[in-house]
Amino acid sequence: MNHDPNCIFCMIVRGDAPSLKVYEDDDCLGFMDIMPQSEGHVLVIPKRHAAQIFDVSADEAAKLIRVTHELAGAVRNAMQPDGVMLAQLNGADAGQTVFHLHFHIVPRYAGQKLALHASKMGDTETLKIHCEKIRAALHDTA
Repeated sequence: MNHDPNCIFCMIVRGDAPSLKVYEDDDCLGFMDIMPQSEGHVLVIPKRHAAQIFDVSADEAAKLIRVTHELAGAVRNAMQPDGVMLAQLNGADAGQTVFHLHFHIVPRYAGQKLALHASKMGDTETLKIHCEKIRAALHDTA
């Protein structure tokens, strides 16, 4: 599998960096964002390194979107938000800060300010609780 040794998401895929995994298959990984925009923020990535959506085939993109769709439903069921934002950024000028293709699944709650990036780390114990809730919701819908 193609990996970038300096990419934090590739390090997560290899097991060289910690993560709270919500979902994993042969091609994709879903895990909690450690700098969540809101409670229940999940990232979905391809396991092979690709910087942007333009660096994967249509079939690979479709698989990522199917997994994102499934996880977004689990996030919605687990976190009970007022809405769910899906985001996928390509290039620094679009706001991309980690140059490994990823989809954001961001629960949105009434009155919450809209932002592309969080400014602080999430609480590890809270992230673990949210991870378990989302994982359970994923299994309930499977």
